[in-house]
Amino acid sequence: MGFPKRSMLHVPLDGKTVLVRADYNVPFDEKGQIADDFRLTQSLPTLRNLIERDCKIVICSHLGRPDGKVVPSESLEPIAKRLGELLNDHVAFIDDCVGDRVHQASKRLQPGKVLVLENLRFHAGEEANDATFAELLIKDSGAQYFIQDGFGVVHRAHASTAAITQFAPSVAGLLLKREWELITGAMKNPKRPMVAVLGGAKITDKIKVIDEFIEIADNIVIGGAMANTFLKYQGYRIGKSVHEDGLDDIVKHIYSQAEKKVGREGVDDFIILPMDVVVAEAIDHKSRRMTVDVADVAPSEYILDLGNESIRTAVEAVSGAGTVVWNGTLGYAELPQFAHGSARMALALASQPETVSVIGGGDTADFILHWDVAKKGGSFTHVSTGGGASIDLMAGEPMPGIEALLDA
Repeated sequence: MGFPKRSMLHVPLDGKTVLVRADYNVPFDEKGQIADDFRLTQSLPTLRNLIERDCKIVICSHLGRPDGKVVPSESLEPIAKRLGELLNDHVAFIDDCVGDRVHQASKRLQPGKVLVLENLRFHAGEEANDATFAELLIKDSGAQYFIQDGFGVVHRAHASTAAITQFAPSVAGLLLKREWELITGAMKNPKRPMVAVLGGAKITDKIKVIDEFIEIADNIVIGGAMANTFLKYQGYRIGKSVHEDGLDDIVKHIYSQAEKKVGREGVDDFIILPMDVVVAEAIDHKSRRMTVDVADVAPSEYILDLGNESIRTAVEAVSGAGTVVWNGTLGYAELPQFAHGSARMALALASQPETVSVIGGGDTADFILHWDVAKKGGSFTHVSTGGGASIDLMAGEPMPGIEALLDA
């Protein structure tokens, strides 16, 4: 699949001042330390390319949801420090993203050096897609080009994704281009057989992507709390399990679409639901795995993982697959005793290097990065940096932050 927009490799950036929109919305631990720097490491190829080209590199990003107010715990200063460690060079930081101090700091910046601006969302204009705020970002940074590399935000029309492209030539960074090519390639031109593995909590977040998978996948494996909603629709008692009420029409629609594709007798082989599940009466570290048939969940129990038979079936479904797209963990993977299904799926995919394995962002990426800590996700073809953005791209939804860039 050819990327439809111009990338930073195809514009004359040498020696220019560039404003890079990154997505450094990373988690922090209780001590205020960065808990996972994956989004930073994935942006390094873009930054190193710009450094080699003697660009003055000004980076803007958001962190958290400060709602237009200054929240010190959501400052990007620790991001700048960690970025400096990763680049093995000093990275400057300024505690605003517009204004005269930003202008002066950018002017003082030497070629090949990096400046990180303060959290964009400390200004209400960012999420409002305010053109005046967007213009100031370009003007005060002195940027001659804008590079969109924040894949995790391109499904939003914000000042730093949409309005900003009115004020400087705007092109894609290397991370954004790679995300688009690998995710779109898996959806539009997959190696066969193609299997979708869907988990997490909500069907409502993924209705359109489920419709896409019914059309293009050879099998769909469903786990996590999403499976509970399907099981309840089929008449099983699910105890206290997390599920979504009032979705009978949506689940009925999913099954009717599947029937059109594979016929009524083929649906249960096409949409693979758990046949046994792991339950517990509490969701905590002390709870033990108890496996029961899906027909035997007690009123006091929570379904928290796939049972052994269901894990075996899920792993068989991806065995020998040409392409696997996985979005959503298959159990309550925050607790290790309920992460067996997700871990076995990860192992199956990591053991099949010939399979194109695309891991959606968000909770699935977090799980994979902890599971594959030695290789930092490198056991898979692609681990996305975007949660909602990866789902929207898979579903063919509008991507304002990509659409606004210069055409190829």
